[in-house]
Amino acid sequence: MNTSFERTGPLTELASYPQWAQDMVADCASTRQRVLDHEIWRLMMALELDEESTYNFMAGLWPFIERFPGFMALNLLKTRYGRSPGDNLARRWLVRNIRVEQNHAEYWLNWAEGAGVPRARLLHENPPHGTDGLTRWCEEVSAHDSLAAGMVATNYAIEGVTGEWAQMIYQSTRYTESFDPAIRASSLRWLQLHAAYDDTHPWEALEIVCTLLGHRPSAEEVAHLAECVKRSYTSMIMLGDRCIRTCRGRRAMGGVAA
Repeated sequence: MNTSFERTGPLTELASYPQWAQDMVADCASTRQRVLDHEIWRLMMALELDEESTYNFMAGLWPFIERFPGFMALNLLKTRYGRSPGDNLARRWLVRNIRVEQNHAEYWLNWAEGAGVPRARLLHENPPHGTDGLTRWCEEVSAHDSLAAGMVATNYAIEGVTGEWAQMIYQSTRYTESFDPAIRASSLRWLQLHAAYDDTHPWEALEIVCTLLGHRPSAEEVAHLAECVKRSYTSMIMLGDRCIRTCRGRRAMGGVAA
């Protein structure tokens, strides 16, 4: 029996993928939703994120943003052209999209500056203590785990959920109009791009992972991929918690409106 996978249905429909992938996505759905329901997005859109929490967010995520093309390059090193259809698909996709990522660090710095965080602080100060978990996890899985695990943890899980929270914030008129019109477009470029293109990137990454593993991977392989996805989501939740710790404390004392 041929157990290889080649997608025939629409890219962005889960039914186009093997049953094991559908089950994995369902297994991780509640953890993904915790990222999207995190308080940090509501505070940001309501303009209730205090100065320290805003800095924590911009500076805490900066190392991850700056190094994200490097995580993709580590996964690219695992590919061998001609070894398998999955390798070929991953190689082409990673080479193309590493170039797409090249300007995103600059766009993040522009967003930070527009939000009141000087780029010099991001470039020259150490990130806030306790915000490095996501970066360390992505480097670990990209450098030392399988190609499928590295891509499912970064390009599927993180890019996917980031596209959703970026869209929430970008569609918030209250948030976007809080930026000076003179710099609004450049400040919000990172959000605009991620809200627009990340709806296809994670699906493309899922297709690659399914092509690598085929229709019948072992139960252990699937369980490991699910754990990688959940760890990516959990790392984002923990980062969000750390970023708004001071904001929560002030609100508990009555300093920030509920």
